[in-house]
Amino acid sequence: MKHFRGSFLVAIVCLGLAAWWGYEHNGLSGAMTALGVAAILSIMEVSLSFDNAVVNASVLKGWDEFWLKLFLGLGMIIAVFGMRLVFPLVIVAVAADLGVTEVWDLAINDPKAFSGHLTAHHAEVAAFGGMFLLLVFLNFLLDDEKETHWLGNFEKKLGALGRVSSISVMVSLAALLFASTFVEDAQRMIVLVAGIWGILVYVGVDMISGLLEKSESDSNSDVGDMVKRGGIGGFLYLEVLDASFSFDGVIGAFAITSDVVIIMLGLAIGAMFVRSMTVYLVKKGTLDEFVYLEHGAHYAIGILAVIMLVSMKFHVPELVTGLTGVAFIVASLWSSIQYKKKHAALEGHEKQVA
Repeated sequence: MKHFRGSFLVAIVCLGLAAWWGYEHNGLSGAMTALGVAAILSIMEVSLSFDNAVVNASVLKGWDEFWLKLFLGLGMIIAVFGMRLVFPLVIVAVAADLGVTEVWDLAINDPKAFSGHLTAHHAEVAAFGGMFLLLVFLNFLLDDEKETHWLGNFEKKLGALGRVSSISVMVSLAALLFASTFVEDAQRMIVLVAGIWGILVYVGVDMISGLLEKSESDSNSDVGDMVKRGGIGGFLYLEVLDASFSFDGVIGAFAITSDVVIIMLGLAIGAMFVRSMTVYLVKKGTLDEFVYLEHGAHYAIGILAVIMLVSMKFHVPELVTGLTGVAFIVASLWSSIQYKKKHAALEGHEKQVA
């Protein structure tokens, strides 16, 4: 439970602020409503982002306490205030050609108009986030060096395609071109540009990480050693990954409430629990114990990427998105348990023979 103490503290503070905010606007009934909505949003955020926590843990394995604390500290500030508050404001400001202060006033005083502006640009946001997440999935699936395969020979043969270094980008571009047919002609170029930016950001972060790893191997300095045990490139990767997950969650939250303050407070609770789960998975070595858990998370990310692209034309309920991710996680856990039992039985049999 020690890994979740900070999350429970944040939850208490945020729920208290939500109740106060609701009380200030609509009295006791407003306080109860705000409290309930914030709790629902936090649960939704956790269910949508559990696979994010698993993937985060796979990146953070081997990192030292400095980077774990940085991820929980600075990363939390970026996740909550940057992606769940500032970024939606920036989207509306650019789209409506308004100042950020004016957009904040719009969000507080006319939340329905703010929600309308944000929803109107869902396609561009989905293209950016969908491309980034699709590359996360494809680079895991199409990896010829991966030794553990959840789907057996089928996954192994797909992984062999990873010998072609550019195949993930090629598949992503093809998916983007196809998905762009879902939107109207006037919006198509904007969607294509947003999707290409998603690809460029993924490739850019990967390039930075690769350059840092190379420089670290040539350096014996304390700073180089610190970066090696953590990773600036990896930190950037995790923040963009979190951003890609949060896009859909923020826009989906407006289907529940148009109050941007309650949305920020509710999603902040969920984001904090996701980060605590990430650290818990790292500390307990859960990914080593359940060998297919990382696979399930990446498949869930692949489905989420497809859902984001499909959502340019069709509305996909957040419940479907969340349950799909949970289903992959549960299936991978079950497969991991079966794998452990099978290998334990084999080891026991070998000992008896010996």
